[in-house]
Amino acid sequence: MKLSVVMPVYNEKNTIKEILRLVRSVDLGDLDKEIIVVDDCSTDGTGDILKLEADSSIKVIRHEKNQGKGAAVRTGLANATGDMIIIQDADLEYDPEDYLKLVDPILKGKATVVYGSRFTGERRNMMFWHFLGNRFLSLVTNVLYNTTLSDMETCYKLFSREAIDGITIKSNKFDFEPEITAKLLRRGVRIYEVPISYTGREMDEGKKISWKDAFPALWALTKYRFVK
Repeated sequence: MKLSVVMPVYNEKNTIKEILRLVRSVDLGDLDKEIIVVDDCSTDGTGDILKLEADSSIKVIRHEKNQGKGAAVRTGLANATGDMIIIQDADLEYDPEDYLKLVDPILKGKATVVYGSRFTGERRNMMFWHFLGNRFLSLVTNVLYNTTLSDMETCYKLFSREAIDGITIKSNKFDFEPEITAKLLRRGVRIYEVPISYTGREMDEGKKISWKDAFPALWALTKYRFVK
């Protein structure tokens, strides 16, 4: 079996080399691995670094126009060939050593989709308003879709091929997270959660998502409850 690592990237020149090193080096046992990096028209030199990093283990795709995380993920999913697919941000907040925790329930037949929860494992605590926004959106998800997710907005979403096939992602921005979650839940998928480690960064450290992104996320959760 093969795991596809889809990495959307925008202006991450300070972290891109290290996260690629970590993803390359993680031991997945008998699983094969492919790394698909989608550079969403970075302007800070990230693209130049990726040209040097690209090799037989890393496929780099560049958007000629900045479109957003959702669009980058959509491109990555379209190029993934693995039996399982995981989303990996390029900012070092998430540790690829957690991949095996996420893969395990699928390999054991317990799940077809696994989310890594930042609120049940060891973590560098995020700022209060980010914490509150994440918990609020998870609560809305649970109310609308009759589930009990602790962390809907987590980056670490792992999909089996059978779970993700046929789902079309329309969102271009950060509202990708609620859209894919909503569409999976409407399919009747029961999402499995495992604890992961988390080293959150803030705006002055380069974090791009802000409290303003909660509004389109809330709209997406509501819209996709009733619209396919």
